Amino acid sequence: MNMVNRFYRHAATFVGALLLTASFAVYAEDVQDANKLFKQKQYSQALDKVNGVLTGKPKDAQARFLKGLILTEQGNAADAIKIFSALTEDYPEQPEPYNNLAVLYAGQGQYDKAKLALEMAIRAHPNYATAHENLGDIYAKMASQAYDRALQLDQGNTTTKAKLATIQDFLKNLITR
Repeated sequence: MNMVNRFYRHAATFVGALLLTASFAVYAEDVQDANKLFKQKQYSQALDKVNGVLTGKPKDAQARFLKGLILTEQGNAADAIKIFSALTEDYPEQPEPYNNLAVLYAGQGQYDKAKLALEMAIRAHPNYATAHENLGDIYAKMASQAYDRALQLDQGNTTTKAKLATIQDFLKNLITR
């Protein structure tokens, strides 16, 4: 399974866990409705619902998290990154916002930032398997880049060519899982 699929599978867990702590039933119900719309891929309606919650309760963690997911689906990575970054500041003990940041950074080719975000997720929750798996994927991508650069510098290095081919095969299989 690729990083993006792991991103969404565990995002629902975070939203669900935060819904249990909602202090206002009306807001919690609206967030649940927005989450249903999100799952039905009705992103505009889900965003409208979430924005309504955030108008009355701007610090609502579940609504903010869901808004980050919606914005990601709508291709607005920059705003999603802002939301997930703010959530990591407000809830540093939660690994999911860090994981989501990592997926967004990786999608932009910012592997160092993705690596740092995943390390923070693991620090927050050492048994968070998804973050460990995603970190392995990031290391593989970084290894590919390093081997590629080494070959640019020394095109005759057959050992590096073999390593690059191996890691590229791995990455190809990773994407198709």
